[in-house]
Amino acid sequence: MNLLYSNDKAGEHPDSWYAATANSQERFAPLNGSVRADVCVVGGGYTGLSAALHLAEAGLNVVLVEAHRVGFGASGRNGGQLGSGQRKGQDGLRELVGTDEADVLWDMAEDAKALVKDLIARHSIDCDLKPGVAETASSVGGVDELHDHAEFLNHRYGYDKIDVLDAAACHAICPSPDYKGGILDRDAAHLHPLNYALGLARAAVAAGVKIYESSLVQAVDKGRLTQVHTNGGTVRADHVVLACNGYLGSLDRQVARRVMPINNFIIATRPLGDEAKHVLAKDVAIADSKFVVNYFRLSADKRLLFGGGESYGYRFPTYIPGVVRKPMTKVFPHLADVRIDYAWGGTLGITMNRMPYLARLAPNILSASGYSGHGVGTATHAGKLMALAIQGQTSGFDTMSRVPTPAFPGGSGLRTPLLALAMTWYALRDRLGL
Repeated sequence: MNLLYSNDKAGEHPDSWYAATANSQERFAPLNGSVRADVCVVGGGYTGLSAALHLAEAGLNVVLVEAHRVGFGASGRNGGQLGSGQRKGQDGLRELVGTDEADVLWDMAEDAKALVKDLIARHSIDCDLKPGVAETASSVGGVDELHDHAEFLNHRYGYDKIDVLDAAACHAICPSPDYKGGILDRDAAHLHPLNYALGLARAAVAAGVKIYESSLVQAVDKGRLTQVHTNGGTVRADHVVLACNGYLGSLDRQVARRVMPINNFIIATRPLGDEAKHVLAKDVAIADSKFVVNYFRLSADKRLLFGGGESYGYRFPTYIPGVVRKPMTKVFPHLADVRIDYAWGGTLGITMNRMPYLARLAPNILSASGYSGHGVGTATHAGKLMALAIQGQTSGFDTMSRVPTPAFPGGSGLRTPLLALAMTWYALRDRLGL
């Protein structure tokens, strides 16, 4: 079973609030026949679009092939949060790679955040970019951990853009009885993720990138001159960028062993109007500290966009609103019966250590994926790092590729049930407040 076709209509964006409010629905023709390029990029999400844009701006001839539509995958469906740091916290990174390398990874994460903002400004991408992401905790111990984290970032890196929130300050932003406090990162941001992806595509095309949609890659032949075979033709290229994340399938076993697809779900309520202030009194995004994270924000038309719940099989649940309404009602009991107008799922790629997996699969084939829910900035940055590496500037790519990324235990047959068992345990800890 192919995740590219398991849950969605071929060649269409999902029926999400994002798709309903997309700035453009421009389509690109499928690849038909054989074309030649300096670089072939496989995948039309943030990673692939960023790589293609940066390569084209450097003067290379770039072809991008996408199985469905630009922004079809996680890039057009996610929670739209542009966070600070890496997905793995600095304490965990120091244990994983050492203090000096962890400091470099912090700086690179800040570069990623700045890159997104710069691309949006430079290319006039209309994607509702707004500042502010709060992290909240449901226990006093969790609040203390967040406050300690903010103090560490200030002390170690001079990062003074975080406000610590006690219970009263937290409720002044998000009046949920479930939260006991948290932090507000004023330099983090949130945006309309599909419009951001579509804006990157527009910028890439303006720079000279040739995009082909509805062009499923079936195989990549390695060699000094690679051949990327699609269902309609072939791209012959000097270099290949694999930017497939959770939709990689069987294109490369080395990546597949380390990047596992999981599904996550979002709902959009009816417009809340004046009631919106009882959900968020400030126009910021929220991500809580549960292991299975709840994340939410208000849309431009005052809907609650709430993400929560995960699944580990190929198929989405039959009734997504029922999956997401449960954690939403835990956070906002007064919304137990609110009308839900949109509900959608998406597939993302995670790694064992929640750090992205960047790898050189052959001398002229690079891959980046496994953003583990932190992809708005990290994926955009990974695309740029691969573009630089193809041009011979490999330091950033090499730094990320040195981060250890263990394979999932159990191989392709057992990794899904093993992960589901582990996630069930962590979900139980969340419910017990441990």
